[in-house]
Amino acid sequence: TQNNTTMTATRRLKQDYLRIRKEPVPYICAEPLPSNILEWHFVVRGPEKTLYEGGYYHGKLKFPQEFPFKPPSVYMLTPNGRFMCDTRLCLSISDFHPDTWNPAWSVSTILTALLSFMVENIPTLGSIETSDFTKRQLSAQSLAYNLKDRVFCELFPEVVEEIKVKQRTQKDFGVPPHTAHVAPARHQPKPNLRGVLANLCVIAGLVVCVYTVKFVLHHIGQD
Repeated sequence: TQNNTTMTATRRLKQDYLRIRKEPVPYICAEPLPSNILEWHFVVRGPEKTLYEGGYYHGKLKFPQEFPFKPPSVYMLTPNGRFMCDTRLCLSISDFHPDTWNPAWSVSTILTALLSFMVENIPTLGSIETSDFTKRQLSAQSLAYNLKDRVFCELFPEVVEEIKVKQRTQKDFGVPPHTAHVAPARHQPKPNLRGVLANLCVIAGLVVCVYTVKFVLHHIGQD
């Protein structure tokens, strides 16, 4: 029955929650809504040496009552340059692919797979294409963006404090919040002045040579 199905999902998600508290997923923290264990929210900390470094990306998982026998829907809520916001994402671990879903997969498995897919460039339904600069810019802007989200602040007070500390540090060093972590544009290489002067000398020499030849031929013609 439906009640038994929901009880199965609740029991399994409680087990997953205990597991994720004991063995956290690298770069990710996750919490179910206190009022609804079938909806989880998560925060991805942008890994080092990626375009998302320094960013905080809020998303959510919506589990069906039939979990773990049916997969959840996956959403990203913070603008990130990789996925559309508040849109169901087509992933092998999401409800777009119930045929590839494995009931043994846990919340940790789902979040690990999401992060792996996020740092790649493979297109899928719900993904978008943006420049590297845009991704870095959104990474910097994600701090202030998430602090405006009530659910984010209620579920992740430690992350909120972490963000505020980072913002204060940026302010102390005079770094504008929208440019923090944004790699500066590469400087155009300075022209090689020595090479330019050498080329000019060669051209000038050729011009002098041409006029000299003309002058000599002119006098030979007169003789």
